[in-house]
Amino acid sequence: MVNELFIDFLNLKVMEITGRVTADAAVRRAGEKEVLSFSIAVNDRYKVAGSSEYKEITTFINCSYWLSMKAAQWVKKGAVVLLNGRLGMHVYVNSEGNPIGSIDFHVNTINIISFAKRSSDKGDDEEKAVSVQEGNSRTAVKKGKDKAGDDVPF
Repeated sequence: MVNELFIDFLNLKVMEITGRVTADAAVRRAGEKEVLSFSIAVNDRYKVAGSSEYKEITTFINCSYWLSMKAAQWVKKGAVVLLNGRLGMHVYVNSEGNPIGSIDFHVNTINIISFAKRSSDKGDDEEKAVSVQEGNSRTAVKKGKDKAGDDVPF
């Protein structure tokens, strides 16, 4: 009995994907439940057979996360995420009568690989700039302030 359960557990269709978030995550209602919705872009590059050229393609995947809406504060445009979950398809006919399909990913876990750059970080680059004080090459001063920073280790 235990072995059968273990084998069934191994047959679950779970996968991991890594991609860059295309827009800030949005919390929406689906019936009485809330769902965190976002999409990611997954880039792929391959060499065309018989050619020295590389072809680059981007696949966009719609994601839904039902477990915690608190993740919305971290799932921002530009963040690189590693997702664990299962793949699905959404097929429908649009208003023009054309069949349309999209790839959906039902997320079980979200791991942030790289956080999105905040809009306030643009000005931080100036604050991070370091200038050397005259007479002492081992002392740094931030943005022209008079207080010396930590000694540089080399």
